[in-house]
Amino acid sequence: MNHEDPVLLHTEGRIRHITLNRPRALNALNHAMVLRMAEALEAAEQDSAIAAVVISGAGERGLCAGGDIRSIRDDALAGGRSSLDFWRDEYRLNARIARFPKPYVALMDGIVMGGGVGVSAHGSVRIVTERSRIAMPETGIGFVPDVGGTYLLGAAPGELGTHLALTGDAVGAADALLCGLADHCVPTQDLPALTAALDTCTTAEAVRATAERYGGTAPDGELAAHRGWIDACYSADTVEEIVERLTGSGVPAAKQAAATIMAKSPTSLKVTLEAVRRARRLGSLEEVLDQEYRVSATAFTGPDLVEGVRAQIIDKDRNPGWNPAELSQVTDEDVARHFAPLGDRELGLGPAAAAG
Repeated sequence: MNHEDPVLLHTEGRIRHITLNRPRALNALNHAMVLRMAEALEAAEQDSAIAAVVISGAGERGLCAGGDIRSIRDDALAGGRSSLDFWRDEYRLNARIARFPKPYVALMDGIVMGGGVGVSAHGSVRIVTERSRIAMPETGIGFVPDVGGTYLLGAAPGELGTHLALTGDAVGAADALLCGLADHCVPTQDLPALTAALDTCTTAEAVRATAERYGGTAPDGELAAHRGWIDACYSADTVEEIVERLTGSGVPAAKQAAATIMAKSPTSLKVTLEAVRRARRLGSLEEVLDQEYRVSATAFTGPDLVEGVRAQIIDKDRNPGWNPAELSQVTDEDVARHFAPLGDRELGLGPAAAAG
């Protein structure tokens, strides 16, 4: 095992460990890492000696902060297509994780955002800690939740997922459990003991039982107490009406949510709302990933992704110049364009593609 590799693989007993190993970049995913993970999962699935897979992140800060958005911006500015190839393989990896036939244990300690959610929250045994901060913050960089994020958020209780999708807010352990993004909460200090215990497991049943045994009560969350105004406000048909309801609710937290939303890309907000609503109607994760690929491919060619990454990551002035700048300027046609079929460039994971 070369400790300089961005993805480290090793086996303890019958457990295959995958460690994302770019700690200085908060383990941000690039194409090579996605391909390496896909190969590792294929090998683990075929190897009868492997009972389960455990994924974790190197360093102290978190599992994974998402995709390498600097390189995506550079690719967009250069008129390239490598980001589309990256997303194609990343979304296929997300689907593979969700359908992995053995326990896939994700240690979601610390920061888990964007692509980090994609390689963890689709797993079958998802562990959060008191340090977990989980988010799909794409609307803040002129993009739209992907990696199956609209599927996960669309399935959250009531309108909690809509709230998280539009605001990009991060949640802790209790709220991740409430929203269906995690299964167990284990204190960070107990993760080494949990990992050691998992390494002694020889069956899938033992892996699941061990994770449950180490699970405890999560620190208090925030969303459960806000379900009333969240469900009432975010059930509106349009982003404009959602913001109007939030602003007029008389609830300080709702007004803050409105202010947060209004700082995001207007195009991203409208496409995100439509994507989450459509995801609820689609029948499978694969169909949603197909949809997300269409959305991502279109957003990649728009002005807001490049500008959002510039403002948040490159220049860090936190002052993006969105285009269009106002919600009212984003037309229904602008939104619909993101969901248009891509012809022979489709991702092709869903049953319609398989049938064809």
